[in-house]
Amino acid sequence: MESYRVKVDVFEGPLDLLLHLIKRNQLDIYDIPIALITEQYLEYIRLMKALDLNIAGEFLLMAATLMYIKSRMLLPSPVDEGEDEEEDPRTELVHRLLEYKKFKEAAEHLSHREILERDVFVRFAEEIEVEEGEIEANLFHLIDALRDLLQRREVEEFHEVTLGRITLKDKIKELWEKLQGAGEAVPFSSLFSPVASRDELIITFLALLDLIKAGMLRAYQRDVFGPLWITRALI
Repeated sequence: MESYRVKVDVFEGPLDLLLHLIKRNQLDIYDIPIALITEQYLEYIRLMKALDLNIAGEFLLMAATLMYIKSRMLLPSPVDEGEDEEEDPRTELVHRLLEYKKFKEAAEHLSHREILERDVFVRFAEEIEVEEGEIEANLFHLIDALRDLLQRREVEEFHEVTLGRITLKDKIKELWEKLQGAGEAVPFSSLFSPVASRDELIITFLALLDLIKAGMLRAYQRDVFGPLWITRALI
């Protein structure tokens, strides 16, 4: 397979992944089940490595932090009346998540205001608007869709098939032409061959990420954590 890697931190960071897992599992951010979150976080890291994504050091540092907190949570609590109750090992992490969540929501609010002010003056009636209710997808939504796709196909191992001379450039061109010909949004799963080798799946996924990063395609959901749709983006 052509050597190519996408830097994950271009899309999201480790705190984004934790917030994604908390929201997906409908958890209380003040009472995070650290064993569950650690297991799922590490699962994402393993999948990102399997996809040859270039994982930033912050993701691995957060993995070590989660495992440390998990080990602290397993230690017995003080039982002597004279001993002070130990601080919850999750406290610092919860504080970081709340601060980051607050900062991110403020940034999104400002971004929406800028778009609204721009639209009032410079956008034209004939331009296509984002449908109300559409939820922009991030890297982790894309990985969720990929995991669901594999589970539905009940694929335990990728077939090792020689791809010949297929390259990332070829796959980018193929996906772009497919979306141009479609004329409307297509399901995420339709971009992948029903019988794909590991290399082909990786190249297809990386090509999709590349086109999204370039602003040529966009990924969205019509319902919270619903199926993922891919469409051409306004450039």
